Amino acid sequence: MTRRRSTPWIHRNSRLLIAAIAILGILNTGYITYEKLFSGAVACPAGGCVKVLQSPYAVLFGLPLSLYGLLAYIAMAVFALAPLAVNPDEKKSLRTNLENNTWLLLFAGSTAMLLFSGYLMYIMFSKFVSQFGINGLCYFCVASAIFATSMFILTLIGRDWNDRGQLVFLGSIVGIVTLIGSIAWGATVGQAPVNATTISDAQGNPYFLIENTSGEAELQLARHLKQTGGTMYGAYWCPHCCEQKELFGKEAVAEFPYVECADGGKDAQIETCQQVLGEAEKQLGQKAGFPTWQINGRFFNGRQTLEQLATNSGYTGPKNFKNPFRTCRQP
Repeated sequence: MTRRRSTPWIHRNSRLLIAAIAILGILNTGYITYEKLFSGAVACPAGGCVKVLQSPYAVLFGLPLSLYGLLAYIAMAVFALAPLAVNPDEKKSLRTNLENNTWLLLFAGSTAMLLFSGYLMYIMFSKFVSQFGINGLCYFCVASAIFATSMFILTLIGRDWNDRGQLVFLGSIVGIVTLIGSIAWGATVGQAPVNATTISDAQGNPYFLIENTSGEAELQLARHLKQTGGTMYGAYWCPHCCEQKELFGKEAVAEFPYVECADGGKDAQIETCQQVLGEAEKQLGQKAGFPTWQINGRFFNGRQTLEQLATNSGYTGPKNFKNPFRTCRQP
């Protein structure tokens, strides 16, 4: 009597393990996507996530890059679990076809995710960690790279691949397409339109675009604020700071009374900002965020309308401000 060879534990449970990791990836990227779309602020230790996730590298085709990651993790979870929903005793042929096809999809998907995550890790370490140290580390991004790597390994060891040549061929095609696409995308990040003003860090890496033009009212208000000592304290990576500048327009920004408070920002005045924002917190009775305005000895937290700035600063010039509120676009 021939003894039937038992199925290795990893083969029996690989799909469930891949699905579990994919669900962790869904939670990870889902949180980032939600915060990026609806609040703009992602909580992260050491502030590294803010620098990375507010950078132009966190956007693709005008949408958060995490959204595409979320869709990829959802697809991996579906590929992993779909065959398990089919009863092998009742629909053996369908179950077998689903298993074979979804294994190839799992391999292709995990290969693409592994390589793209690797490219993003290169970007993070070369552009952010090299400049900010641990403060440039995005823990959500590292977690996603670990998830992608784990799923790739599980697709390799999670079943008995009879045709390894097929894997090499498929992996080569997916790898070449992913790497070419990643490098091509990375090369275009930071290229601002000719008619836009960029907000950049000290290294010249652009974070946001200012595209509104300034009218005479915006120009005169900017000059009035500068002459009377009104000052905005902000950070180059802060989207609300950019939105404030966008209300003034790119011409008025050249005369804008602004102090950079972020480490790594151009001409940053860290000690001055710490002192001023400490005074603002005492006066406001709450934590001072970006932007914070100091006008005539008073502090105002958050983005202000130009009408509010005009009233609080005693501005008496033209008030036909022409720029409506708009979110800032990233290069």
